[in-house]
Amino acid sequence: MSLNSLINYISNSQITAELIKRITQSNELNIIGSSRYAKSIIINSIANKEGKDLLLVCPNVEIAYKWIGYFESINSKNVLYYPPTENLPYSSINKSKEIEYTQLTVISKLIKNERKNLNIIITTERALQPHLINKKLLIDNRLHLNKGKKIEIKELSNRLTLLGYEKENITSLEGKWSRRGEIIDIYPVNNELPIRLEFFDNIIEKIREYDPYTQKTLENINNIDIIQSGFNLLIRDKLNKLSKDSVFNSEDIKKNNLDRYLGIIEEKPSNIIDFINEDTIIIIDELNECKKFSDNWYLEAENNFNQYKDELNENLKNNNIDIEATQNLNLKFDNILNSIRKYNIINLFEFESKDNINNSFLLNDKRLNTFSKNMGKLSNKINKHINNKEKVWILSAQPLRTRTLLFEHECNTNCLENPDDIDEAYKSINNSTPLIIKNKNNYEIEGFYLPIWKIALYTDKELFSQQSLFNNVFIRRRKRSVNSNINVNKINPGDYIVHKNHGIGKFLKIEKINITGDSRDYLVIQYQDGKISVAADQLGSVNRYRSSGKLKPKINKLGGTEWYKIKEKNKKQIKKVAFDILKLYAKREKLKGHIYPEDGPWQKELEESFPYQPTPDQLSAVKEIKSDMESEKPMDRLVCGDVGFGKTEVAIRAIFKAITSGKQVILLAPTTILAQQHWRTISNRFSPYPIKVSLLNRFKSNNEKEKIYSGLKNKNIDLVVATHQILGKELEIKNLGLLVIDEEQRFGVRQKEKIKKIKTNIDVLSLSATPIPRTLYMSLSGLRQMSLLNTPPPSRRSIKTYLSEIDMDVIRTAISQELDRGGQIFYVLPRIADIDQAVNKLKNMFPNLKFIVAHGQMNETELENAMIAFNNGEVDLLICTTIIESGLDIPKVNTIIIEDAQKFGLSQLYQLRGRVGRSGIQAHAWLFYPNLNKINDAAKQRLKAIKDFSELGSGYQLAMKDMEIRGVGSLLGEEQSGKVSAIGYDLYIEMLHEAISEISGQEIPEVNDTQIDLPINAFIPATWILNREEKLDAYKSATECSNDKELTELATDWTNRYGTLPKPVESLILLMKLKLLAKSCGFNKIKLKKPNIVIETKLKKSTYKILKKSLSTSVQNKFDFQEGDQFSKIIIRGLGVTEIQNQIDKLTLWFGSFIKEINNFNKESQIEKK
Repeated sequence: MSLNSLINYISNSQITAELIKRITQSNELNIIGSSRYAKSIIINSIANKEGKDLLLVCPNVEIAYKWIGYFESINSKNVLYYPPTENLPYSSINKSKEIEYTQLTVISKLIKNERKNLNIIITTERALQPHLINKKLLIDNRLHLNKGKKIEIKELSNRLTLLGYEKENITSLEGKWSRRGEIIDIYPVNNELPIRLEFFDNIIEKIREYDPYTQKTLENINNIDIIQSGFNLLIRDKLNKLSKDSVFNSEDIKKNNLDRYLGIIEEKPSNIIDFINEDTIIIIDELNECKKFSDNWYLEAENNFNQYKDELNENLKNNNIDIEATQNLNLKFDNILNSIRKYNIINLFEFESKDNINNSFLLNDKRLNTFSKNMGKLSNKINKHINNKEKVWILSAQPLRTRTLLFEHECNTNCLENPDDIDEAYKSINNSTPLIIKNKNNYEIEGFYLPIWKIALYTDKELFSQQSLFNNVFIRRRKRSVNSNINVNKINPGDYIVHKNHGIGKFLKIEKINITGDSRDYLVIQYQDGKISVAADQLGSVNRYRSSGKLKPKINKLGGTEWYKIKEKNKKQIKKVAFDILKLYAKREKLKGHIYPEDGPWQKELEESFPYQPTPDQLSAVKEIKSDMESEKPMDRLVCGDVGFGKTEVAIRAIFKAITSGKQVILLAPTTILAQQHWRTISNRFSPYPIKVSLLNRFKSNNEKEKIYSGLKNKNIDLVVATHQILGKELEIKNLGLLVIDEEQRFGVRQKEKIKKIKTNIDVLSLSATPIPRTLYMSLSGLRQMSLLNTPPPSRRSIKTYLSEIDMDVIRTAISQELDRGGQIFYVLPRIADIDQAVNKLKNMFPNLKFIVAHGQMNETELENAMIAFNNGEVDLLICTTIIESGLDIPKVNTIIIEDAQKFGLSQLYQLRGRVGRSGIQAHAWLFYPNLNKINDAAKQRLKAIKDFSELGSGYQLAMKDMEIRGVGSLLGEEQSGKVSAIGYDLYIEMLHEAISEISGQEIPEVNDTQIDLPINAFIPATWILNREEKLDAYKSATECSNDKELTELATDWTNRYGTLPKPVESLILLMKLKLLAKSCGFNKIKLKKPNIVIETKLKKSTYKILKKSLSTSVQNKFDFQEGDQFSKIIIRGLGVTEIQNQIDKLTLWFGSFIKEINNFNKESQIEKK
């Protein structure tokens, strides 16, 4: 609890005791005051003192979100948001499962009634309307599971089915369950994470939560209640009983919307009030506003009932139910108020009026002035509070910086490290020392002064004019942000694949083959003249075919020289590229950049002031960037992350490190709007620090531009956020240390040439959601460093994407649906010339539609006014060009319509789609094109790709797809796209690496995958992993492990997910460990040729002799070396006749000795270079 000490102080005051007395005596109290934040603290203090739950009723969702922010900044543990149902009752519309699950989560906690913490339930007036099933029915249908419980798996399966849970192969979504032997995975709709049950016979031995994406187990828990997965089954069961035929059938069952029959099965359906404790205090925020919203909704619901009454009655009649639909799912607000009179009620008002004068309490709260970094004035104000014997709390994201600044202006404060340390807090309060507490939330809060309690609370808004952007978002709460990375290399039957030795074929299936009594899984691949089977543990030699070709690849023949010739022809071309790459490497090696110092205290504080929980990928990227900056080599790193995945924060941390180390920074953005947004964000984050941030774009006057250029030259400006305008002039920057390029793919060739002139030996950080093929290619081939952000923030959902030929009825439906739920719409066109025609179409469809136009040819004032009007919700629809492509974040926009989508590039379509879906509400993207026959194949592929890759985190995958569609372009002056088509992208990159290592003269040849042909039962049994696709992914995961530690982690993960490793899987892990060692030694193949073991390698004889010396003399005598043209052979005499386990153990031991020797001469070669 951030403000535990403040709550405690107010709770124990005489004034609070008096307020509690007044509430108890009259059952109702009106509190009047302007600051909602001050009211949230007073209410929380009353609940804290009384030990009672709170139910806060708001007029609408937007105000409810604000209250969530206020209470979570006080105490985030027990704030429960109960979202209102979006749909009007009685209608036949698909219901949001996410909202239903969140409602069930809150209800489940209220039913459980553990009272570990006081509950603060926040909702809108809509939750007081009848919309829930009978409380007793929900309680009776709960399933309680605990460690040691005796239950047959079949019985558990039946119970889950009755609760509405669906069986799947993998459980990663709420309302699903799966079974693997004696392991049962369930994702209860009322829990933040899914659970994994491990049985011993018919007893639950373990219950653990697990991550739904990685499937890795997390904490152990002792028990859990599993609640109904929705109301549909319970309502349907009741309808079945009412039907004379004992069966109810309707289209509504598929739509998850049997709620419309709630009034049929129950005379008085329930609402949230039926689930709260009797001593709960009900808070109503702005009673008159609640009444207005509720009565409007009542009339809409009444119209809805009249519209659907006949349809409902017809459905009932068809199912032999002799009941007529009645209007009992909507009540007038006055009737609702009468039904809650038995509870203690606090009404909150901003202004005093004749309606609330009785039994009222005036807070007399005062808003505090913003001191805008004027610490002298602020210190005087705080000292004045102290002299008046008033208590002061300061809530800041930068507590140490705040304390230092106040101390410099003769104001002593105490920074409370542990907000829950009441004793330490009271020492400061009793000594009249202002208390500084760290603010960890991102909500929009502002300070206040309460003269009655003689307390003042200051926030960063008053201190630094720092305004946290309010996170106006509902998202189902989960414990942690998780990675939803898509595997672009996933191989499915029918896919084209490339085998390193046999060429391009088509993957057909997986089958088990028994050779000399040893079973293994094999991939069956079809070629022109036959099939081959590749062991599943040798997937390293097989990749999905990806290229820049527009046509299907030609399938090769088995045997013959065709594939060998293709590879050899390309090998010569690849060698040329490899030489150029090595020249570039060498040139970069010679460059010396600035070595930045390690992080200082300001860096740590700035990073801690980030109002969100950073994702693991963000932290990893920041660590990599800092490592680059602290080395002497100039950084050239690409951060590739989805729209809204936190690239800007990664850049902010790098920029801050550069500036606080005495360097200047340029941040280049492709558009004026994006530059302005970056400037605002960074100015806000840096406001507590003495850092000068300037904005340079085409709207600046010549005089303003000259001042900025002069400031950069004289080092008066630390950071300039600029568009390409800055590239048009010879820049004189006193001490440039870092260049950040946002949306790098948006800059043209000429602009990039100018950027190259600036780059020379400074650090460069590029940010992109969908890098252009050449940029991605350079990162993947090692020319540049790359950091991937694949983890979505908790509030992002994938966007539903629709492809359609242009259809005005579909457009009308898309716009109507968004307007009905109170949202806004982007309507995007490729050309300014098309705007007038679109305006006329929309006027005809929606005569009362409020819309505005925005495009790049408007002047600054017009454009800014249009954007502000749209952002403020004054208009419903923005008709625009791609000006919104980068950087415009408006939470209420959750539908985007794109006309002539075929005219946009893949990166543009992806960026445009990313402008919606930022508020946690399900977003929709409609992509329209003319007649499909009139667009070319590349455009069709782009549209299909944008539809296919709709999951979060798919920007990188789309860039890979773009590389297939467009080719990699000219790399270092050599046109390579034809080569990629011939052999596939992955093999091209592999051969490039091999060529580089060959030219470099590395002692140990690079091996992509070692083939091991030994008689061992190493496979994944079908009884252990049942699903074919999951099994193939498991094999791929094993082949992708790069070290022993990763293999051990994989084995642990498999044990967690599937149970104890069967013997063949243990053998598979051993085989993979041996393979890793063999790869590191430069061995291509290990095979049994009784009585010997034969190793094929490109190792030089001289290197082999050095490795051999690491073995004992008796072992060395067993080894022979036979030199060959393509491969040499190492023969280990006599090992092939021993037990297979002995063969594996001995090879593992000996290869381990080789690795130690390799590490030794790697160290020696590094010393020689120095």
